[in-house]
Amino acid sequence: MTESGTQIRPNDGKEPLSLIPPRGMRDLLPKETALRDWATRIILETYEQFGFSRIETPAMEHLQNLKGGEGGENLKLIYEVLKRGEKLDKVLNSNAERDQLADLGLRFDLTVPLVRYFCANQNDLLFPTKAIQIGSVWRAEAPQKGRFRQFTQCDIDILGVKSEIAETELLAASSAALLNLGFSDFQIRINDRRLLTAMVAHCGFTGRFDPIFIAIDKLDKIGVDGVEKELLEKWPQESVAALCRLLRSSQEQNADLTSFAEALQKDGETLSSELSDALKSLAAIIDGVQSTASGKYDIVFDPTLVRGMGYYTGPIFEIGIKGYSYSMGGGGRYDKMVEKFSGRDVPACGFSIGFERIIGVLMDQGAKPKDAKEKLALIFDPNRDKTADVMKAADKLRQQGFSVSAHPRKKDMTKQLDAFLQHDFAKFVAFKGDVDNLEIKTLGSK
Repeated sequence: MTESGTQIRPNDGKEPLSLIPPRGMRDLLPKETALRDWATRIILETYEQFGFSRIETPAMEHLQNLKGGEGGENLKLIYEVLKRGEKLDKVLNSNAERDQLADLGLRFDLTVPLVRYFCANQNDLLFPTKAIQIGSVWRAEAPQKGRFRQFTQCDIDILGVKSEIAETELLAASSAALLNLGFSDFQIRINDRRLLTAMVAHCGFTGRFDPIFIAIDKLDKIGVDGVEKELLEKWPQESVAALCRLLRSSQEQNADLTSFAEALQKDGETLSSELSDALKSLAAIIDGVQSTASGKYDIVFDPTLVRGMGYYTGPIFEIGIKGYSYSMGGGGRYDKMVEKFSGRDVPACGFSIGFERIIGVLMDQGAKPKDAKEKLALIFDPNRDKTADVMKAADKLRQQGFSVSAHPRKKDMTKQLDAFLQHDFAKFVAFKGDVDNLEIKTLGSK
């Protein structure tokens, strides 16, 4: 028996074969797979309307690329792939360090592979480049509800546009995709990494700010008191107290760009050009998104929004849906990453819909693909009916718009019909050998 109680068969005296997937990974049943295919199609069609084109990158990347892309905490979660053949033997025989055993890794997101792809293929791409990626990524983290080791990401990115129109298009396209999937009452939260840096510096912190950002990122889970407790372990009390006052103030009253800028200004000083540019960018993005939102969704400034990736350089954003504590997608600007790969300064930003979370919500709501054909079971007698006649009958029913599956009749037909109903079949035909007279009946009706 496995840990889940699933039977396993002996394998000729070798280690027994397991019927369950690796921990943190899943088998997908037809109902969910159909919903995922439909959602993918809707998202793709929406993004294509905004001028994005689909591309594909390999599941594996060079390990130095994955570890050099400032992936934040994800760098600790890379599935590394051992060297092969003579290369592995050479390393093993030389008693080399552990970090010499692997040369490839499974991608932990789609951004690092995209940047490598762009740098390698830029002569064959339209510039600026607007790309769609939908594919699996892998992270070796502790599985929990809603968090897996293999999951699908759904990204759009714009490379080559410095203007705020890039962020605005990303947010408008992603919002349109959610609306087309049937979601409503969602909110975009937006901030800027430059404002976060200014806020932390204003409070007196020095050195690298990433650990402080990581603590602030936990605000939704542990509250200001929890953030304060964590920061006091390593940072001066005065700086921590000043930061927590700002965090509490932003939670108690709806922060806006003007009041936040005033809170960061010291007496007699003007805002730096970088901070001023950040505020102008956010104002332009908010105004641009609101111009087409038509009241269907909101966009608000949130000075506590962090986002975990270390490669963000400017505006960052997340989308949340009312009634759910976690975000349904997020992204931001990462202007320096292309330069690290190619030496060429290319502005870039992207957004990733939380595909797994979106599917989870749709499953909870009992959603079904809205454009799916009705499923019809064609039940025949294998001892009586000719294969050619069954095929002709199925073809005739398909021409009427049904999705038809032929099934041999079982002894207990009532139980068979119940099984069809449980697997989303809507109709059935009990074939009696006459292709011209097919009586279509509704499953579940008396």
